[in-house]
Amino acid sequence: MKKIAVIGAGIVGITTAFELASMGNSVTVFEQNSAGAEEASFANGCIFSPGFVTPWVAPGLPKTLLGKLLREHSPVRIGGLGAKEVAWISKWRAACKMDSYLVHRSQLHNLASFSNEVFKDITRRLSLEYENSKGFMVLYRSPEEQKNAQRVLQTYREMGVPFLEISAEKARILEPALNLETQLNGGLYFPEDEVANCRQFALMLKDECEKLGVRFEFNSNVSPLTPAQPTLITTQTGQTKFDAVVICAGVRSAELLSPIGIKVPMLPIYGYTLSAAVREAIDAPLSGILDDRHKVTISRIGQRIRVSGIAQIGGSPKKHVSGAFSTLYKVLNDWFPGAARTSESVQEWKGARAMLPEGIPLIGACKVPGVWLNIGHGSSGWTLSCGAARALSNLIDGRLPGTNLIGFGMSRLD
Repeated sequence: MKKIAVIGAGIVGITTAFELASMGNSVTVFEQNSAGAEEASFANGCIFSPGFVTPWVAPGLPKTLLGKLLREHSPVRIGGLGAKEVAWISKWRAACKMDSYLVHRSQLHNLASFSNEVFKDITRRLSLEYENSKGFMVLYRSPEEQKNAQRVLQTYREMGVPFLEISAEKARILEPALNLETQLNGGLYFPEDEVANCRQFALMLKDECEKLGVRFEFNSNVSPLTPAQPTLITTQTGQTKFDAVVICAGVRSAELLSPIGIKVPMLPIYGYTLSAAVREAIDAPLSGILDDRHKVTISRIGQRIRVSGIAQIGGSPKKHVSGAFSTLYKVLNDWFPGAARTSESVQEWKGARAMLPEGIPLIGACKVPGVWLNIGHGSSGWTLSCGAARALSNLIDGRLPGTNLIGFGMSRLD
């Protein structure tokens, strides 16, 4: 049995703690907030998408996004560009090549498939009940959008992703409330993907962690690790020595690792969501959709509708870029007008997703003994969390990871 510290109590940290504790380890989770799943896991889009998961390094993507940047409802916004943002963008552009894209897409797909198995295993074994619904659709407004998507469909087929190309008529059968007045050319349907409440799942799993003896130290501001004793955790209340430390701290991970010589090119990419009560069930979605033009998802979670989108580069956590929420309201109204009570008690939220330029996370050991990484999952954190947690926990316990982790290690940063 090892004494292990997990830094971060988002969905990645909680799933990691659960897996480590399930293997008989003594686990303590340190979290700077007063509760679990308070940051990127708090109000994300709730799309659990092992089929649709994709890296941000598609060839031609920089040119495509640049062309959309000045549009009123652009899916990408610039909140401010400093040296850190410029350096990250430069690395990201260098990774947007076909060979990198195909490799990273395969890596993500393998991990996401494994994560889906683990997610279902945990749900079944623990009899967890949370807000969820099956199926996820990508909608194309124009023939051009549908044509542009064709180049990735062969990749889906080669990877064995279960999906269907669907007509506009079929899309409206699957989602009867889709607005007839909004142009729809067709789409893709992923029957194995789903909508699932990330925060609800995380908090349920936290309770299961505590049953296994996991200690949660909330309101704990962990100091950056030190070269002399990297597994000595220092907070405002004291110091504790551990056998191993797992970093799952989202955007703060780079700060924690920098003093021990681990330089991670991580950037917060801010996303926006709004959540509102269902007004009329007959007008609301049954599950989840993605508007391909605006890169906005609309999902049904229980008696609420959640709309999620926008990738903001640069800026601050609290300052909103102009027009971000208006884009979310527009897309909601385009597809499901009148479905949500948007005139009352709407929760508007902005969260930071920790992204690496290649668009895939770092999972595994680093060059400092006793320090392990589970960071940089970006917009796929919910989908990848369960698989990444089990694979990493297996490694820490001296076992095979259970899935292929080639490409997720520190060596790719050398």
